[in-house]
Amino acid sequence: MIMDAQHHKETLLFVDDEENILDIASEYFEFKGFQVLTASNGREAVRVLETERVDCCFTDINMPEMDGLALAEHIHHTDNTIPVIVMTGYPSLDNTIATLKNGVVDFLIKPVNLEQMELAVRRVLRQRRLFVENILLQKEVEQKQRLEKLNRELVYKVEELNLVNRIMSDFAAMGSTTDVFRRVVDMTIEVAHADGAQFLVMNEHVTQPFEVVSAATGSVIGVEAIRLPEALVASVVGDEIPLLVDGCQGKDILPDPVRSALLVPMKIRGKVFGVLTAAVCRDDLHFSEKDLYYLSYIARNAARSIENLALYENIYQNLFSTLYAFVNALEARDPYTQQHSERVARLAILLGQEMNCTPEELDILHFSGHLHDIGKIGIRDDILLKRSGLTAEEYEKIKEHPQIGANIVGQLGLWDREKDIIRYHHEHYDGTGYPEGLQGEGIPFLSRILAVADVFDAMASGRAYRKKIEEAVVLDAIRERAGTHFDPQVVETLLRLYQEGRFPTPSGA
Repeated sequence: MIMDAQHHKETLLFVDDEENILDIASEYFEFKGFQVLTASNGREAVRVLETERVDCCFTDINMPEMDGLALAEHIHHTDNTIPVIVMTGYPSLDNTIATLKNGVVDFLIKPVNLEQMELAVRRVLRQRRLFVENILLQKEVEQKQRLEKLNRELVYKVEELNLVNRIMSDFAAMGSTTDVFRRVVDMTIEVAHADGAQFLVMNEHVTQPFEVVSAATGSVIGVEAIRLPEALVASVVGDEIPLLVDGCQGKDILPDPVRSALLVPMKIRGKVFGVLTAAVCRDDLHFSEKDLYYLSYIARNAARSIENLALYENIYQNLFSTLYAFVNALEARDPYTQQHSERVARLAILLGQEMNCTPEELDILHFSGHLHDIGKIGIRDDILLKRSGLTAEEYEKIKEHPQIGANIVGQLGLWDREKDIIRYHHEHYDGTGYPEGLQGEGIPFLSRILAVADVFDAMASGRAYRKKIEEAVVLDAIRERAGTHFDPQVVETLLRLYQEGRFPTPSGA
């Protein structure tokens, strides 16, 4: 009888008044090897339970005829071995306590994805198998143990709900994406008792992990001690699922002194944007699946907070602040290029004003100027910071940064015009530029302005491999390339502004 309980094909009952949810759940869990039954309300579910063997019930709360709480109470009184998982979009402490009293063993807050549902179902089914075995082996003893377990679960669930509500409220109160990323790292250390945490940008466009924010406790020396291998981060990006590495599994993977690690992908608008990592270096502490669940929940709420920020009037400012933080971190890697983007943006706006750009176009130049080189976060340091001339292969990698930058900006939802300005700021007027070889009027007008501002500042500022060039020499070089590299009208405007002493002077080594 015990063997049968362990090896029969487990049956799940999904109860929801939304047919599409039932269809999606059925397809997913049947693929995962479960037998799936469905019902559109609690009363229909009761009829199913009268004729079918059910191992777990997953139900919504708000339904016609008979809601999820009434169904849970019915199951609790008729067969208390069937675990009930409740899903609701309106969480509250009172509501949660009520469900637990009715025999509910898990409580999920909408929106819920299929992976989260599967994790909850498998967890409660494992608990049920143990529960049923105990009934079969020692019924009297089990009754006492079950009461104690339910009491512990009640306390634990209340504590868990308090933590979940705090996570939700913390991110709901964030006023900027910069605050969100910082809170993600701090909360990871707090909730998982980690020795250190990082948020890294890495996705299909940025193939090398790029640190946005990190923190380490006093138990480790600096964030370098908790930095995880690039290959491990890349595997999480590729698989798009959380990862726990621990014990014997990680001894050949994790660098000293890390003993246990968690990696969770953060998805923005359905695509992986980066990875949240956590590490412990103490021998007496190891991460658990519960820690992985909490970090996944933190990452989901952080991503939701970023997306919600974009829905308000400050959409530009919040998304821009996120990207600008990356630009600052990028420029901090190279002391020769610090403030380059700021200077390019100021000069581009001056050129735009002189060429009668509209307020909207000046605003676009402001953002695009600051973010034109953001794609360089996808370029390896050994190429980006090289002090000697680049090889042909290295130069081809550098040429990828306009497209990478446009992809990053586009992923966070900025307008197409901003993306295009960034993508085409290295196109040449005669068609010899990159990435698409556009020429003349085929190059967006604002890209032509940005191209002149970018080249002027780059040449007139010091670089890792050379000293800055005198402004007069730079202007002569730009004048000579009018009609080939640059729009002649933009060049003429630049020269006039210089002659009149009306544009900012770059600084450099």
